[in-house]
Amino acid sequence: MLEPQLKRGLLEVCVLSVLNREDSYGYQIIKDMAGCVDISESTLYPILKRLEASGCVTVYSVEYNGRLRKFYRITPEGRDRIPEFLNNWSEVMAIYNFIEEGWRA
Repeated sequence: MLEPQLKRGLLEVCVLSVLNREDSYGYQIIKDMAGCVDISESTLYPILKRLEASGCVTVYSVEYNGRLRKFYRITPEGRDRIPEFLNNWSEVMAIYNFIEEGWRA
């Protein structure tokens, strides 16, 4: 099981990746991420709030079947986080390899 802080950071980038493809709403984001990771609404919505507060996503409403549905749109700041994550992945793998070598020693 992943450490909560590490998982949170990974999930944030996964959400941004979904939104980089197209604007979306909560339930659809969960469905789009299902092939990668299971995420619940109680986990997703705090992530979306944090991403909104940090300027990585904006929110707008669209009427659907007589109700308002919140849609999320990635911002330029949010788009910038994806390559930052990818660029840092080599450092994460170096740490992983270091830990794995110590474990097998």
